[in-house]
Amino acid sequence: MHPALWISKTGLDAAQTDVSVISNNLANASTVGFKKDRAIFEDLLYQNINQPGGRSSADTELPSGLMLGAGSKVVATQKSHTQGNMITTENALDMSIQGDGFFEVLQPDGTIAYTRNGQFTLNDQGQIVTPGAGFLLQPTITVPNDAQQITISQDGEISATIRGQAAPNVLGQLTLTNFINPTGLQPIGQNLFVETAVSGDPQQGIPGLEGLGTLAQGSLETSNVNVTEELVNLIESQRLYEMNSKVISAVDQMLGQVIQQL
Repeated sequence: MHPALWISKTGLDAAQTDVSVISNNLANASTVGFKKDRAIFEDLLYQNINQPGGRSSADTELPSGLMLGAGSKVVATQKSHTQGNMITTENALDMSIQGDGFFEVLQPDGTIAYTRNGQFTLNDQGQIVTPGAGFLLQPTITVPNDAQQITISQDGEISATIRGQAAPNVLGQLTLTNFINPTGLQPIGQNLFVETAVSGDPQQGIPGLEGLGTLAQGSLETSNVNVTEELVNLIESQRLYEMNSKVISAVDQMLGQVIQQL
């Protein structure tokens, strides 16, 4: 079998995977707190026919070698944790992080997950939870039934004005969590990430301190997907797929000519 067929096949697989990554980015262009992915490519093993520096005679060496590549593959998808744009919602429980850090939420199995999606609401007990699955925001904060106005400061202090009281009551203190390598976090869906061995240990702190971002009440961080950039990447991947298909077609014609002439 002609090696170019298998090399082009790896190119088709890599381009197809890249299109899948791009399509997921575009599908989440309106997802609050979403972080875009990019595919990481690597070339495959080489067949070393002549080693560079090998002896070509008793007194000379080969200035360059003869090495044939075996194609390419996608070895990883990498999250880009750049800041998304801010939109104003004027919802008291909507929060955006301006800078580094993640909100902590408690999953039903007792483990902690992390998110940049600041869309929160209250459950039947007055606790602040995620709107989709109802996971508790950590640390757990309960809003009284007679609270009239909720205020969240830049440093995460949550207070509420209680009916019949002049001074607001402090309900709790929010913290943010950061990682040495946020790219190493594992996305699990529902706008959530979980810790891995390569993300580093979670580092909690007060918003605005120790390199953590600050909170902005009544606003949300949009997806950091640039639709124009993704469409350009899609065109590039499509052309890459077409070029590899063209190579397969050319090799097929070459083999067809050999068969006809022999």
